[in-house]
Amino acid sequence: MMWSLVVVGALFFVGLLVGAPLAQANGLQWLSFAVYEAFSHVCHQTPERSFYVAGNPLAVCARCTGLYVGFAAAAAFYPVMTSLKRTHTPERKWLFIAAVPLAIDFALGFFGIWENSHLSRLLTGALLGAVSVFFILPGLVQLSVYQRMFGPRSAKQSENSPVYSRSTPEEITSSPSDYSTPLRRI
Repeated sequence: MMWSLVVVGALFFVGLLVGAPLAQANGLQWLSFAVYEAFSHVCHQTPERSFYVAGNPLAVCARCTGLYVGFAAAAAFYPVMTSLKRTHTPERKWLFIAAVPLAIDFALGFFGIWENSHLSRLLTGALLGAVSVFFILPGLVQLSVYQRMFGPRSAKQSENSPVYSRSTPEEITSSPSDYSTPLRRI
């Protein structure tokens, strides 16, 4: 369920990126303004650094487009690459390794050593966006499992299914301590 929500949300965001210039071209200024304004809080939206659709720039720059498209593509193919029940993330170093090409591409352009292109921005952003799925989805899956275990129970639940109750601080402090018998296993 969580995977489906993430994929639909990611595809919705990608649709908004392309939808803004299409809305602008078709005379729906109120819609395009709303989308451009919303994305202006996360992207500089410099027209020279953006892809164009129907004569108007996408709602975000090429690098941010890569982030969103890479995330959406990796999220869509996530079940092919790993189990949806997986709740552990890869080592954090892989996220930093995926960010290195983006950082190099940015730095080379910033210092005037090499003029990066729309394609280099798109590809380095897509790499980081795709790798981030493997850190975000397991956490969201774990949160959804946690919510199912400890969330509110329905009245239709069978009597044989386990019920998890939350302990109050008084119950925790009044429970017997296991420190009196150090050899006893919990």
